[in-house]
Amino acid sequence: MTELVVTQDRPTLARAARLSKPSTPPETLPAWTYNNAEFFALERDHLLLNQWQLVCHQSEIRDAGSYATFDFLGERALVVRGEDGAIRAFHNVCRHRAAAVARGDFGRCEGGALRCFYHGWTYGLDGRLKAVPGEKQFPGLDKETHGLTPLPFEIWQGFVFVKFREGGPSIAERLAPYAAELAQYRIAEMEPRDKPYFLEVPVDWKNMMDNFLEGYHVPVGHPGLYRLFGNSYDLDVRPGDVSRAVAQLRDRPSPNWSERHYQSLLPDLDYLTPERQRAWTFYAMLPNLGFDIYPDQIDYFHAVPLGPGRCALRARSYKVAGLPADLERRLKACRYLSWRVNWPVFYEDNALIESVQRGLGSSSYEVGVLSEKEICVRQLHDQIRRHFPVAKLRRAPAPGTIAATNNAMLAASPAS
Repeated sequence: MTELVVTQDRPTLARAARLSKPSTPPETLPAWTYNNAEFFALERDHLLLNQWQLVCHQSEIRDAGSYATFDFLGERALVVRGEDGAIRAFHNVCRHRAAAVARGDFGRCEGGALRCFYHGWTYGLDGRLKAVPGEKQFPGLDKETHGLTPLPFEIWQGFVFVKFREGGPSIAERLAPYAAELAQYRIAEMEPRDKPYFLEVPVDWKNMMDNFLEGYHVPVGHPGLYRLFGNSYDLDVRPGDVSRAVAQLRDRPSPNWSERHYQSLLPDLDYLTPERQRAWTFYAMLPNLGFDIYPDQIDYFHAVPLGPGRCALRARSYKVAGLPADLERRLKACRYLSWRVNWPVFYEDNALIESVQRGLGSSSYEVGVLSEKEICVRQLHDQIRRHFPVAKLRRAPAPGTIAATNNAMLAASPAS
């Protein structure tokens, strides 16, 4: 595995083996991979379903019987708080006829049980099958073997993740390089500060992540962010397909009202180190998850693939709970100002990635090139190529042959 740290956009040697500097700029993924049903099927089956996916924060299922659900690429997950206070994760699929046993993004079970809304099969909060209407009509039914099917899950910094396939490193292992700096934000103590956000966008999930992973476009694409941060994006790429970008607020007051007041109102927080008091930090855990970490709040950035050339942005913001009232009032004002800064950024990014998605379909474009300011994008593209060497081909193989071509290239690769 390779690593490169870029500080103030100047590459420096990292502790791990550095990325070899190419004689020509690295190429992007080929355009055809951003809207191809066969390639998307490979991504679904051999990459995305193998990765940790964020469901919720533990504060959102605080009480016994409270639950959260998450649908992902044909799979349905359920995490629920038990009477014993423990969180458990299951496939959200009734063992009778496959209906969902929990509905809605969030909810709370009545009577300490999960009851399927189709035929009424009832499960305990520990997943065991408790009751079956007309049970005598199911001769030989063994309730002990018909409980909800468990899912692998992990709680990291208060966030609850599930995985639909076994194996691979834990989230804690992957994000270990950033564990100490993330711990200072008190993420496990946080609570939601707004409603969940889910917006379908007519772009491929990789396109959405490409945009999230680089600040090279900020001076042109986001004038507000550029006024606040300039070119102060320090980049850090680590083994485990994780990365970080840190942007420091400028001392010079912005001419924009919201930006200027955010700069002046942002308080020093005794639980943050000096270098993070006025920093916006962006972490990525590839392939499709990021965290935006601000002094006053955090949010997650979840690119949810829906199909070839289609995805959704899923997000929610959180704040530290239980702060002194005067500090909370000031931070609340900062969050409002941050929203005024970031809301135009959201629309700007949507316009950018939708334009890119249309351009990827042009006959004039096969691949692009990446600068050193886009090393986090390169990390994603390298991850895709490791799993799918067929993505090294500038042009798509003949229809119906992409999986076979990929298998042949995997078999021929030195790593095989």
